[in-house]
Amino acid sequence: MAGLVALEAPATSGSNPDVTLLYDINGLADDAPRWFDRTMEFVGEYGILIALVLVVLWCWWGARKRGSLDEAASSVAAVVWAPLAAGVAVLVNVPIRSFVERPRPFMDHDGLEVLIKGKTDFSFVSDHATLAMAIGAGLFIAHRKLGLAAIGLAVLEGFCRVFMGVHYPTDVVGGFALGTAVALLLSPLASALLTPLTRAIGRTSGWVSRLVWAPGAVASAVELPESSDSAEQAEERDLAA
Repeated sequence: MAGLVALEAPATSGSNPDVTLLYDINGLADDAPRWFDRTMEFVGEYGILIALVLVVLWCWWGARKRGSLDEAASSVAAVVWAPLAAGVAVLVNVPIRSFVERPRPFMDHDGLEVLIKGKTDFSFVSDHATLAMAIGAGLFIAHRKLGLAAIGLAVLEGFCRVFMGVHYPTDVVGGFALGTAVALLLSPLASALLTPLTRAIGRTSGWVSRLVWAPGAVASAVELPESSDSAEQAEERDLAA
């Protein structure tokens, strides 16, 4: 199917707000210095996704330091779901792209500043936007503050894709919707499947269990004041003697 009518864009911007916004955002690349365009190219293609992976690792590191194994297992399961949700969302996008068959914007519109060459696949829905927002929505379930930070990165990813001239704004919005829907709607099922697995890993012996639960970090924080009190009490006993 050669593109849905609702997604077809005219050759010029005209009254189509999607194309008008495309030219407005991509026009910033034409006016920006070359070094800035190269930076946005890296950030939009790789940088933000790398940053999101680091946020996931940061969230996982903290989720392991819960007070009990059950709490740690459920928290780690929620964190693990974020990248898994991104993978599922991209798989869901495969038939969507094949059905819509929307060409890249630079194939139908002249005068765009395309920062990345060689993009010949279909445009709707944006894989990068889908990946980023699925991770952001998934992390929001696990950790509100880090989730909001990841969602902010996902929004920046969407802006970069339009800035680079490889996606329409509606490609990005569609990716945001798809990533959010997969992450939130499948979260209960993912939690039911992943939590028993993470709990079982946490109960194993050796370093493998620390992938899920690191009670030593919590215990040391709790035991430190007790050790200090014990030292003071011992000193008092010595003085009394």
